[in-house]
Amino acid sequence: MSIFRKRATTTLRAEAVTPSRRQLLAMGCACCVASGLPISEAVAQSAGVQRHLEAARQAAGDDLRHLLRLGEEAAPTPGLRLPSPNDLRAMPTPPPARAFENLVFLGNHWVSAWALLTSDGIILIDGMDNDAMVERDVEGGLRRLGLDPAQVKLVIVTHGHADHYGGCGHFSRRYGTRVVASEVDWQMMESGQLEFDRPELGRPPRRDISVSDGSQVRLGDTVVDILSTPGHTRGTISLIFDLKQGAATHRAMLWGGTSFNFGRQPDRIPRLQSYIDGTARARDVAGQRNIDVFLSNHSHFDQAIIKLDRMRGGGENLFVNGTATTQRALTVMHECARATMVAWTA
Repeated sequence: MSIFRKRATTTLRAEAVTPSRRQLLAMGCACCVASGLPISEAVAQSAGVQRHLEAARQAAGDDLRHLLRLGEEAAPTPGLRLPSPNDLRAMPTPPPARAFENLVFLGNHWVSAWALLTSDGIILIDGMDNDAMVERDVEGGLRRLGLDPAQVKLVIVTHGHADHYGGCGHFSRRYGTRVVASEVDWQMMESGQLEFDRPELGRPPRRDISVSDGSQVRLGDTVVDILSTPGHTRGTISLIFDLKQGAATHRAMLWGGTSFNFGRQPDRIPRLQSYIDGTARARDVAGQRNIDVFLSNHSHFDQAIIKLDRMRGGGENLFVNGTATTQRALTVMHECARATMVAWTA
């Protein structure tokens, strides 16, 4: 297995129990950790905040209403109690399932891992909380689907929060799996100044493959394009790749970090602005590249568990929503972020 870089390209070659409707609606903001910045009722109801939230509602329609929970940061709903990460971790793990011929969902109700199947092994997208979680949900899930965990050649970490890198060490130690992350978040993980960390979460992986905007990660017949989308962390990356469904090929974007849980950071305003800019840019990219599948690394932001449950009896692939819907999703996120900017700077 060798690694080489060329023109900003990183290449690696290696010749359930379904929750209630009320729970699912609440999950829409489960990882939107409160910023700690008090928002007064007057600010929440101000014309500036409400103008952007109304634009988000218009973009969401009925099918993307779960993303409107991002607006809670700007206009909190009095008395709304959202389930905590521990509440979601305690729910029974849903069965693993193929969303596409070459894409497998391996997550739980708190955090997702996706396995992208290639001609030369598996690319795992995100490493979940810790060794125990990836052993149960990722290794166990792959085996249930007849796949070999030893074929996980790469883990791409979308951002440097422990619920996405915590289990990477398990794969590195057991299978020699390589780990990919942005240079910015490698620096953050190495610094020890971790933004999302608790004793039960795994330690950051050792520095390995670094990528930046415009990089490509290759394994076998599969190419993953790297899009820099900072904000959620300073080095968050989103991923673009092709998916197979019979004779059809679909193009997916997996958004790397959705919520605005950086409200206590001194640079919160520039970070939120980078999120606003990133969603606008990604919306343009989605149109240019005909991206018709929009994914997340938390199932409450792409409704993955709900969709997979509904697909178990066959029928249409509910992940294929069309380019216009991908752009609407990014618009909802963009407008909720703009509403939050108005609220934070009022």
